[in-house]
Amino acid sequence: MNDQPNLRQFLDEMSNFGEEVPAAKKTASAPALAAIGQVVEIAGSGSQIRLDAAALSSLQSHSDPSVAMSGQVGSQVKMVVDGNWLIANVRTMRAGDAGEVIAHVDFLGEGTRDTSGTLSQFRRGVTRYPIPSSEVLPVTTDDLRAIFAASDEPHIEIGTVYPTDDIRGALYVDPMLSKHFAVLGSTGTGKSTSVALILHRISQLSPEGHIVMIDPHGEYSAAFKGCGELFNVDNLQLPYWLMNFEEHCEVLLTTHGAERQRDADILAKCLLAARTKGKDLSTLGKVTVDSPIPYLLTDLNGIIVNEMGKLDRAGDTLPFQRLKTKLDELRADPRYTFMFSGMLVSDSMGSFLAKLFRLPSHGKPISIVDVSGVPSEVTSVVVSVLARMVFDYAIWSRTEAQRPLLLVCEEAHRYVPKNETGEGQSVRRILERIAKEGRKYGVSLGLITQRPSDLAEGVLSQCGTIVSMRLNNDRDQACVRAAMPEGARGFLDAIPALRNRECIVCGEGVAIPIRVRFDDLEPEKRPASSDPSFARLWRETGDEEGIIQRTIKRWRGHGR
Repeated sequence: MNDQPNLRQFLDEMSNFGEEVPAAKKTASAPALAAIGQVVEIAGSGSQIRLDAAALSSLQSHSDPSVAMSGQVGSQVKMVVDGNWLIANVRTMRAGDAGEVIAHVDFLGEGTRDTSGTLSQFRRGVTRYPIPSSEVLPVTTDDLRAIFAASDEPHIEIGTVYPTDDIRGALYVDPMLSKHFAVLGSTGTGKSTSVALILHRISQLSPEGHIVMIDPHGEYSAAFKGCGELFNVDNLQLPYWLMNFEEHCEVLLTTHGAERQRDADILAKCLLAARTKGKDLSTLGKVTVDSPIPYLLTDLNGIIVNEMGKLDRAGDTLPFQRLKTKLDELRADPRYTFMFSGMLVSDSMGSFLAKLFRLPSHGKPISIVDVSGVPSEVTSVVVSVLARMVFDYAIWSRTEAQRPLLLVCEEAHRYVPKNETGEGQSVRRILERIAKEGRKYGVSLGLITQRPSDLAEGVLSQCGTIVSMRLNNDRDQACVRAAMPEGARGFLDAIPALRNRECIVCGEGVAIPIRVRFDDLEPEKRPASSDPSFARLWRETGDEEGIIQRTIKRWRGHGR
């Protein structure tokens, strides 16, 4: 009889022992949740904390990569403030006294702390700050998962958040596009492939979108064969009469100073006469020299000749002669056929806009405009016309059902340079205007450049989301640092150390600044911009004569 209670007691002890095994395992990870330091000093956007060097060293062998990284430069730490977790990014570290490490941190945001200590409902910004001597704890992968968890807003996933392997980095499409974005990175860092990845993901999310991309090197045509329309000098057929007066001046005027002003006055008078010749003005309304009304080049030429014939003195005919000569050159030069083609002019504006802006898209939301074959003298004018068409269409269609447009400009520093004088000022002005006012009319601007220091400051500062890959130049780094928000300073210090296809994203398109490793893109979706392997290709030989002959044929025939 006495054995029965002993047996029951034995079984109870065995069951209790079985329940304690997970607790023992839980205790094994307890050091990761222990405090690693304390707050020393508080400031508005950041603080100074004191970390225990021994505790940091012990974390480095932890199985959780986020815990192992916590406390190091570029990583995150957390503090308890009034039942919330306050998340901060470590910006700098230096040695202190007696095995201590002094670190500067920037506050990123806060999340709710439940009874078990779990972080949830993370949001940007800080409502309450910690007080000095508050404990500083490491951040776990579960914490990062809660911080970077994408909300229900439309978003695209572009890669994995550093230093984790499975937490996805998301860009929120509406905030990113409504307030413009910029992709920056030195040549060879994977910038073109990353841009192609972002645009492919946007196209998958919005197959009926409207995206126009200016491609100055012809590298994106290979990436968007399946989901985009490709335009180049062979099929663009950009009507010359779409140019406004300023763009006409850039193409037709060859003088400077006072002479240029005189030539411009003559051109304005003759151009307005050509636009209105034979038209019923009562159906057109108010016609100006900028109105995109079709006209014949022969009419413009004839009006210039007639105006010249009205003059009594031969010396005054020089401006007219210059305009006539330039006009004849453009009409005779086969390089300008895509723009100044033939004698027949039809009102093709509607079909041109529908084709260029993908209205409707038919599942191909991107127009790739390859301007690599456009003569360098008019490249900036062509880009200016395309950009202005985007902006003007958005302005004049405000009373219609809205169709937002995204204009992506590769090699943006060529079109919006820091230098405010020289050639190509019309494209600079329209891109600056889109950057400043486009949001009101549903026009988004995406700038891609490897030299942000050569870009006009006002344009970069208007980009609400900045995706920065590795930048090797100090001036470029300083330019990005000036454009990024305060809380991203700790991330900015990592820009020179980023690997290829890694980036720092901050601004409106992300909840908080993040460091992301881009996903791999399928070979058929990559742009034609891969680096050649000199070591491998220089070992190959054969058919050099055929290569030269075929190359010369394409060279002389401009690709034909």
